[in-house]
Amino acid sequence: MMKRNFARFILKLIGWKVIINMPSDTKKCVVMMAPHTSNWDFLIGWLGYMSIGVDSRYLVKKEAFVFPFAGILKFIGAIPVDRKASTNIVIQVGDMFKKNDSLFITITPEGTRSLNRNWKRGFYYIAEHANVLIAFGFLDYKKKVGGIGDTLMPTGNYEEDLKKIEAFYSDKTAKYPENFSLSRENRE
Repeated sequence: MMKRNFARFILKLIGWKVIINMPSDTKKCVVMMAPHTSNWDFLIGWLGYMSIGVDSRYLVKKEAFVFPFAGILKFIGAIPVDRKASTNIVIQVGDMFKKNDSLFITITPEGTRSLNRNWKRGFYYIAEHANVLIAFGFLDYKKKVGGIGDTLMPTGNYEEDLKKIEAFYSDKTAKYPENFSLSRENRE
């Protein structure tokens, strides 16, 4: 409770509000977090999770797990991922859901803080493989509001589901708006 109150205090101090719009009995989901254009996104998001008592895990490239950062990354819930290995991350992470009674994994579909015009699809395929909800995590710097704004159970039709996902994110303002692009914008 002390961590929760501390996080709420810090968020209030810096003017941020957290909203959650997902079923209260959700125990497992993939939280796709967008927009992601700044290192501040992680800190604000992490405080947001603490403020609502959610312990999320994060996929982080294994190269970041060096001293002294490895201990810190593990403490905050990071899972090292070897992006160059031939192993199937979708199956590995999807299977983690099957082995845990409660698990939130946060993934940024942009995959980088720089401009990326092609979102990665891993978040979708992990949720589909694990048969769990996709929660739409967001930070809106213009309104100073973040949280989980909606959910979607993957239908297996990525293109149709992506339309719903991108409609949700279309009015969210990134810290650096010039670095945020919806995948759909590049197909039209």
